[in-house]
Amino acid sequence: MPSVKSSSTPSEGELVVVSVTTVKQNGAYVSLDEFTGVEGFIFIGEIASGWVKNIRAFVREGQRLICKVMRTRKDGTSLELSLKSVSEERRRDRLQEWKNEQRAHQLLKVLGDKVGWDAAEIASSAEELADAFGGLYTAFEEAAMNEGSLQDAGFEGDWLQPFIEIAMENIIPPFVEIRGTLTLSINATNGVEVIRDALMAAESHTSEEEEIEITCHYNGAPEYRIELRAPDFKTAEALWEEVTSASLDHVTAAGGEAEAYRE
Repeated sequence: MPSVKSSSTPSEGELVVVSVTTVKQNGAYVSLDEFTGVEGFIFIGEIASGWVKNIRAFVREGQRLICKVMRTRKDGTSLELSLKSVSEERRRDRLQEWKNEQRAHQLLKVLGDKVGWDAAEIASSAEELADAFGGLYTAFEEAAMNEGSLQDAGFEGDWLQPFIEIAMENIIPPFVEIRGTLTLSINATNGVEVIRDALMAAESHTSEEEEIEITCHYNGAPEYRIELRAPDFKTAEALWEEVTSASLDHVTAAGGEAEAYRE
């Protein structure tokens, strides 16, 4: 399934993914991969810095490039583009973004086949998810990091769990997040200190070196929200047990009551 942006044309200054269709002596004609029916032209002076003796040494038919939109022509379907204005780092990042979106559309088609969606339903879902998360790949990434992200964004239906499973199996997120609630109560003169120390016991597992972050937040006695971030699911699951046990044991050892709930 092609990844097509919702707007009809890109804006000036935007980085776009293009495919070279024709190479001439004075420049190259391209089609924009993410915008249906939109074409562009890269003048030879925008191909590379310095003098370009042979344009085919830099571009060829069928090649995929990352270009910067310099100017939109009056017809709205033809753009003046620059190849030389895109740094190698920005080119690499934008190309990876495009590849991620392509992969996300493939995964959504797998989901559609699994839950019985037709092409129109797949396309509609892709647009809704992209609008909600800023990109379809981001939707999969968020689902891989936090199982409740789709519901938090207002999505519902039997397709949610298969979507989450596909995300977890196919997306390597930058981090995994687990959230839950600690219910801590103790009837003692030093009860406030005991609960404070219990929460600190949880947060003490934070490690910048291991990319682990644990934070506790006050919901309203006796409930405290706990948020845990880790680099992968295996680490996150093990940490959840370790962190909550540290907090609960601290309170129960002082004669209080404590429980932990995953969201």
